[in-house]
Amino acid sequence: MNDRKKGALVLLQQDALRIQQVIENQKNNLCLAHCKAFEEIIDTQMYGFSKEVNFAVRLGALEESEGKKIIAELEGRLNQLYTQAYEHSELKEE
Repeated sequence: MNDRKKGALVLLQQDALRIQQVIENQKNNLCLAHCKAFEEIIDTQMYGFSKEVNFAVRLGALEESEGKKIIAELEGRLNQLYTQAYEHSELKEE
């Protein structure tokens, strides 16, 4: 793997982690399960992140399959966090 590719992967993984941390913080505040505006923020963050990945692919710093994998992994983690927050809020309401 060349230096450009390694650098692109590191930067994208850092951005993915930043997005995940923002979501985790909101999960801890229980806003995630009840806040439609926050869902829009998630969508916006994911859109921006997918554009970053697409740029890295077009630049040749990342293979398309690698980009799709990074996006899918982040989406999976975010879905898991959302599910946990939703289940936690449902338990509190019972």
